[in-house]
Amino acid sequence: MSATRLVAILAVPRVQLLDVIGPADVFAEAGVQLGNPRAYRLQLVGTQAGEIKGSNGMRMVVDATIATQRGRIDTLLVAGSPEPEELVGRAETSAWLLRQARTVRRLGSVCTGAFLLAEAGLLDGKRVATHWNSTDRLAACFPALRVEADAIYVKDGGTYTSAGVTAGMDLALHLVEEDHGRDIALKVARKMVMFLKRPGGQSQFSAHLAAQTADKSAVREIQDYVLAHLGADLSVPALCQRAAMSERNFARVFRAATGLTPAAFVEAARIDEARRQVEASEVPIKKLADSLGYANVDGFRRAFARRLGVSPKDYRRRFAGQRA
Repeated sequence: MSATRLVAILAVPRVQLLDVIGPADVFAEAGVQLGNPRAYRLQLVGTQAGEIKGSNGMRMVVDATIATQRGRIDTLLVAGSPEPEELVGRAETSAWLLRQARTVRRLGSVCTGAFLLAEAGLLDGKRVATHWNSTDRLAACFPALRVEADAIYVKDGGTYTSAGVTAGMDLALHLVEEDHGRDIALKVARKMVMFLKRPGGQSQFSAHLAAQTADKSAVREIQDYVLAHLGADLSVPALCQRAAMSERNFARVFRAATGLTPAAFVEAARIDEARRQVEASEVPIKKLADSLGYANVDGFRRAFARRLGVSPKDYRRRFAGQRA
């Protein structure tokens, strides 16, 4: 039986509770699937003793504090808060993180927990992910970081950072796979009804979600048209004609309303649909590319890999394993 790995999760007041509970449940379930409940020992570390009140008003009791924590931590994750400004300015916490960073095997953050690691100087020069709503603030506060605005999670050496809330579970699943292999990670994912495994570089957004955010009715109409006609000519000139706008004005209005260029939205919509079809069927990749308006299959493969971090073939293989 392998040695027990201590997984510590650091939480501050007003923590996002799912940043703590989500990863913790993944590690706990891994122990169940391994037939070894002691495979991971979970420890909630606080900045103060007693209860921590989460951002939703519920409370948790810490196992130790940064002053009393004992035992060598194998994996240390820092949970986030909906208000990242509440995380900075904690000199004692930064000092504790710096000490732990010298001995832990893996160091990471969930959501805006990256702000705490960044303030301690532990992310300088590294590629970093955080919640999409905080990427600009993280980059502005800590310019030495290389913030990847749309990644689910990022590994840079022995440092791991993830996007918001449920992305912490994707990160934890990745760490379980590193420790015990894909088969165990697959069993955990199936038990927890998770997708195995969202690649770290996968976008935090879907095109359908983006289509709900536009305020301009003309842009919403174009988005609805795109989503309903993915195999049609969706070039910028064709969309401009449908919107009765000049290309320059259309691009400006579309980006102001959605935060995306028209071409980026079209690609996201097509790859969203491609992903669903690859998950649900054995449709040949070339036929799928043709049905989604791609002029050639190579262009489709490049777009798929750019959006999801894996090829259509590898994605299908992974998802087929999950269905098995």
